[in-house]
Amino acid sequence: MNRDEKSATIEEIAAQIEASEAIFAVDYRGISVPQAAELRGKLRESDASFRIVKNRLTKIAAEKAGEQRLAELLQGPTALAFVRGDTAAAAKAISTFNKEHEVLAYKGGFMGETALDEDGFKSIARLPAREVLIGQFAGVVASPLTGLVRGLGSLIQGLALQLGQIAEQGLVSGEAPEPSAAGPAGEAEEATPEEAKAEAEAETSSDDGESSDDENETSDQDSKEEEG
Repeated sequence: MNRDEKSATIEEIAAQIEASEAIFAVDYRGISVPQAAELRGKLRESDASFRIVKNRLTKIAAEKAGEQRLAELLQGPTALAFVRGDTAAAAKAISTFNKEHEVLAYKGGFMGETALDEDGFKSIARLPAREVLIGQFAGVVASPLTGLVRGLGSLIQGLALQLGQIAEQGLVSGEAPEPSAAGPAGEAEEATPEEAKAEAEAETSSDDGESSDDENETSDQDSKEEEG
């Protein structure tokens, strides 16, 4: 490999490091070419790639990409899985492949800012795929909302039933209540025109009687004065 090829390799690996959400390092001794091709095909489904690297060039690429954690993993035969998509699915693909062939040894890795030892890698591999996790999360979020909608529906239905029962009892009809016999505030019922006329004539007769009595009393008093 000449200088230009080495420079191109360094640039390519640095770009892969920068674009990866997670990186897994494995010891690939014992893997065959067909097996490596099989693993690459499975990782491609998770938007990940598998690359056997030269440690010295990869250390330079890691320093260029600002990823210092990778250098300590570059000891002995090393292959890197660069994960750009579903980290859990990529870890599961490597784990499943190794159970079938037993040719890879996990050396270490990281996901974002989190370093992953072998136990951490196995835990990631046991997680559901991203689509499944999104579906589960959506179900958890939707459950309280569904309960709230159902609760509001039951409340509205119950209120409607209560209003219907009140309307049937005549308490809510939209019509003004009929006035009572006593009228508002206990007032007497309004008299008819005939009754009002009779009452007025009675009062007039009463007034005339009182005036005649007054006149008689006045005449008697005048007669007494003349006699005296």
